[in-house]
Amino acid sequence: MDDIDTSRRAFVTTAGVALAAGAAATAAGPARAQEQNAPGAPTAPRAANYPKPPFPEQSQPWPGLASRMEPRPDHGEESYRGSGRLAGKRALITGGDSGIGRAAAIAYAREGAAVVINHLPEEEPDAAEVRDLLTSEGHTVISMPGDLRDEAFCRQLVEDAARELGGLDILVNNAARQQALATFEEISPEEFDAHFKTNVYAPFWLTQAAVPLMGQGSAIVFTSSEQAANPSPEILHYAMTRAAVLNFAKGLAKSLAPRGIRVNAVAPGPFWTPLQVSGGALPEKLVTFGSQTPLGRPGQPAEIAGLYVAAVDPALSYSTGQIFGATGGGGQPA
Repeated sequence: MDDIDTSRRAFVTTAGVALAAGAAATAAGPARAQEQNAPGAPTAPRAANYPKPPFPEQSQPWPGLASRMEPRPDHGEESYRGSGRLAGKRALITGGDSGIGRAAAIAYAREGAAVVINHLPEEEPDAAEVRDLLTSEGHTVISMPGDLRDEAFCRQLVEDAARELGGLDILVNNAARQQALATFEEISPEEFDAHFKTNVYAPFWLTQAAVPLMGQGSAIVFTSSEQAANPSPEILHYAMTRAAVLNFAKGLAKSLAPRGIRVNAVAPGPFWTPLQVSGGALPEKLVTFGSQTPLGRPGQPAEIAGLYVAAVDPALSYSTGQIFGATGGGGQPA
């Protein structure tokens, strides 16, 4: 009896110490999350020259242009090499003029896909760069400007893209709105609505219009974010939309599996795109953007393009309902 009681006391004491240690670690967590890390060693030869904080102070009106950023992002214009993984595929990519969407468009085209990119009319200078680059290489790239907050436009966009490409095999729901605000109370009904219309309603409308046009072997990709699981207070309204998209992707994968249509999501961490310099980050955080990651810098769009290829690659035919992450060492994104 004494041996049993002694064992029980030892277990309770050990458990209490462990719980206390866990509580202390949890309490210290937010403080550590705000720390800035020195840039890590290059993870690939080309990464040695990628920009690191501090960044120049800069600001652009929404939606921003990659061509006006300092430094300019790397979308893989000079580095991405295709190998025919998407030969014969037909893809629609929203937000394909800049940032992660442009990197995906470059990768898809060089992997053999014909591509339609959507963007806002204000983003035409960036869209022209993508078209000129890829058409000069002999790829099919068509741009279709318009505001995704309009349901009628979303549905027409899918119809027009399928008509121009002769069908539709891939839909990448990538376009997003992100506007940082210092306090929760500053989120206006109009801003809240604009975030959800762009980031949640539009992917729903586009996907609903695209699925009837897709056959077996088709694929849908959603851009989510690490914010879906670890929201920053100044972009709470944006983080809510990324969580909704992640849930949508997981559920839709189950719904479309019987039809042979795969659905995956990509959840980036901090990436250097026009989203940040056009209001997506508070000015004081933009200067040190990405410094909180273990790699100590933001990702470049070129560094995530391969995940968008993997998400639709026919060779990965068993991968559906998956979340592909790139967070610079921040762990699983969701």
